[in-house]
Amino acid sequence: MPINPDLSTAAWRKSSYSNGDGGECVEVADNLPGLVPVRDSKNPDGPAILFPAGSWGAFIASLKA
Repeated sequence: MPINPDLSTAAWRKSSYSNGDGGECVEVADNLPGLVPVRDSKNPDGPAILFPAGSWGAFIASLKA
């Protein structure tokens, strides 16, 4: 995983569970091969936490279980 990947092409999306007023939300981008960046929706120009895609997939699977 690159240390400082270019996130300019990231296609950010909010969870379908997010409320409509924009508070307390995270966004993920799932269009970057091998990488899933996560950011605070209230601070889109702020930092993103980067997860390897496999680790993110395991995390989501455990939430669904």
